[in-house]
Amino acid sequence: MFFLEAKRIIVVILGSLLVAISLNFFLINANVYAGGFAGAAQLVSSVFKDFLDIEISTGILLLLFNIPVIILGWYKVGKGFTIYSIVSVIFATIFLELLPVISLSDDIILNAVVGGVIAGVGVGMSLKLGASTGGMDIVAMVLSRLQDKPIGTYFLLLNGVIIVMAGIVYKPENALYTMLALYVTTAVIDTIHTRHEKVTAMIITRKADELQHAIHQKMVRGITILPAKGAYSKEDQNMMYLVITRYELYDLEKVINETDPRAFTNIVQTVGVFGFFRREGEVIDKEN
Repeated sequence: MFFLEAKRIIVVILGSLLVAISLNFFLINANVYAGGFAGAAQLVSSVFKDFLDIEISTGILLLLFNIPVIILGWYKVGKGFTIYSIVSVIFATIFLELLPVISLSDDIILNAVVGGVIAGVGVGMSLKLGASTGGMDIVAMVLSRLQDKPIGTYFLLLNGVIIVMAGIVYKPENALYTMLALYVTTAVIDTIHTRHEKVTAMIITRKADELQHAIHQKMVRGITILPAKGAYSKEDQNMMYLVITRYELYDLEKVINETDPRAFTNIVQTVGVFGFFRREGEVIDKEN
């Protein structure tokens, strides 16, 4: 347990370092913006410096933007999930302050692509181990627990504002290069982990009751259990069918490995959900 938590902390710190490298070495001097709170902090820092002659670093602004969100996550999401966000934001701020802001290339397209790849690797590594990177991840987690609305809309809205402001404040080309960087970042994250709002897990197991109990100890999600039979072994098993958010994917994998390591699990993208999608605080009316 200690080794696992230490590994997650190390990965979160490494992810923060990669995000800082992406910003300070590639994106900031090129006026190409990252996504989420990092991009918002980067844009505000640029505006303050170029138009108001006020020096406020991206790292400090990133920390300030995350403070209210982290407080929200602490009470609405949980201490464990939020602690990783705190570690991520603090170390991202430290690395952004320690690393120099330099230009490794004058090619703006190269800066956008390489910066997007490095940022995507940093975020994707953290998400893959079930850790949060703060900012919009916490907002999305809160929204996923409170209401079943498209989380991607909020990501798109914030990133859309960043893209439009980049085009207005600087040049239209900056908006296009920012779109390129965001696309590359998202593609890399999707390769390493997933950016899908919800995924469907189909689990073939001989320990359906134990697994169902273990899953419900960890997350609030409805599960459908269907009888299944192995085509080769002819053994009677069960298929557990459930829809979860991407933030719960690591926890689900961990529960399955601990409860039934021989279970077969297929994870597929869920485009949409209609009808009842169980959320925290809701109960099922057993009479209906």
